[in-house]
Amino acid sequence: MRRGFDNIDNGSKMNDVKNTLRKSIWAQFGFTVFIALFGAIYEFFSHQVYSYYMIYAFGIPLILGVGLQALILQRDKKLPSRWSIRMWNYGIVTLTIGSVYKGVLDIFGTTNRLLVVYPVAAALLLALGLVTYFASAGSRSKDRKDVLIEKEDLKIGTCNT
Repeated sequence: MRRGFDNIDNGSKMNDVKNTLRKSIWAQFGFTVFIALFGAIYEFFSHQVYSYYMIYAFGIPLILGVGLQALILQRDKKLPSRWSIRMWNYGIVTLTIGSVYKGVLDIFGTTNRLLVVYPVAAALLLALGLVTYFASAGSRSKDRKDVLIEKEDLKIGTCNT
């Protein structure tokens, strides 16, 4: 048997991933509410100066986080790995914070050339999340076959480890 999979069957691994995805959805929902409240309060005290980057910053975690991850959880065919979920969430947070920062600078009336870093870093993290999602889907199907083979070996009594 491979290390790390000794007493774990496929069902409990899938439930762990589902629970991680559910926690991620709730965390993204909380982050969405926080960003919406932060944007509303900041706009209230901005002396009638508004920025669309600040107003709609909550949409990034709402659509990319809550919406997309809920769709993946509901679909239930290809569940992402924990690493994929983390990279995707880091990309969402990076993009959202960059949007809020751009909104703050717009309201203040200035710019910063380092604002380019946020979308680039977010794109890299989101791409890494997608790559690990598609790469882990193939490896998990191999893990399922290995677990089934190991269960059959244990039933027969001819375990070759």
